[in-house]
Amino acid sequence: MTTIRQILARKPEIYSIDPEATVLEALRLLEEKNVGALLVMNGELLVGIFSERDYARRMILQGRTSRETPVREVMTSKVFVITPDTPSGECMMHMTDRHIRHLPVVEGGRVVGVISIGDVVRSVIHDLRFTVRQLESYIKSGG
Repeated sequence: MTTIRQILARKPEIYSIDPEATVLEALRLLEEKNVGALLVMNGELLVGIFSERDYARRMILQGRTSRETPVREVMTSKVFVITPDTPSGECMMHMTDRHIRHLPVVEGGRVVGVISIGDVVRSVIHDLRFTVRQLESYIKSGG
């Protein structure tokens, strides 16, 4: 089974923003990098995550302005994290159970990456296809 470390090898970018940045700055970065979430970092310390969902629920629905609101006021501060050695299937389970679409990856107290539900789904599908090919080969060989 594929681990998160293997996924991160193909995806080394970590996009982050300072908690004092404005939501407008965060939205511009989301658009520029074509991602759905940014890690909120105070230096090297992970303090939260800001996603499109945070924007929709905590900005639009509450009538806040993007130019004036700091990210720290609308980010998700209780962030579930995983390690690089976590299997992709286990990540899918956590993401599904917790209704989250982005997971920071932490090793030794340091952020080493972030994965999306799309990354995990592609990995699980790849693993399943491999298993099917192995089973087909076994059946064709007469078991």
